[in-house]
Amino acid sequence: MHQVLAFAKTLPGLVASVLVPNLHGAERAIECGADLVVMPLSASHAHSLANLRKTPDEVVHEVGRIRAARDAAGSKTLIEGGVGTAFGCTLQGEVAVSEVLRLMQALLDAGADRVSLADTVGYANPRVVSELFEKALSIAGDRLCCGHFHDTRGLALANVLAALELGIARFDGSLAGIGGCPHAPGASGNAPSEDLAFMLESMGCDTGIDLPRLLNLRTKVADWLHGEALNGSLWRAGLPKTFSHAAA
Repeated sequence: MHQVLAFAKTLPGLVASVLVPNLHGAERAIECGADLVVMPLSASHAHSLANLRKTPDEVVHEVGRIRAARDAAGSKTLIEGGVGTAFGCTLQGEVAVSEVLRLMQALLDAGADRVSLADTVGYANPRVVSELFEKALSIAGDRLCCGHFHDTRGLALANVLAALELGIARFDGSLAGIGGCPHAPGASGNAPSEDLAFMLESMGCDTGIDLPRLLNLRTKVADWLHGEALNGSLWRAGLPKTFSHAAA
């Protein structure tokens, strides 16, 4: 972690975030100078036990310990509680909206600086995204900072747009759509970063991303991960001739 973060901190404008499973991981990230630590919490009780071997409320307690450790260290590292399986779960099935909102509030009460909502297993659609994010915003306001959508059923970009229209301005992506969830058979990763950046830039949102260079990097990733399942659409067709005008 130290070497990766040390290099990340040399890149201008980069916010170096670390996903941590517990207090020990958070302490290491804080010690190494992470700008942000993200603690995943599954609103699904079954998924939480399978993923972290803790109940959702035990994860909330862990966030309280992380906050105390951060403050004791005099660190400026931000703490984000990510509420996963917020739209359903492959192990449990339905996840109640009331439970998602309860746990989000509990994370804030425990000392999280920010919260986010995640469709860990790719069950969401734009309507339910709008409904849940609207309720979450009424509780968390601008501390609700991110949408995390898996593209398992091809709806990640549509779900991003639904959250974007409510004012959410940060979204997780994964280059070539790599990734997934071990407890969601057949799941792909997040919205492919190149497709997500293309959609936002085409809509006039300045992402600060050089898309031709990102596509070139995707080609390299395909070589590095030979034989792995990759996802996404932009790499097949390339950038349209009108792209520079659309983004202007």
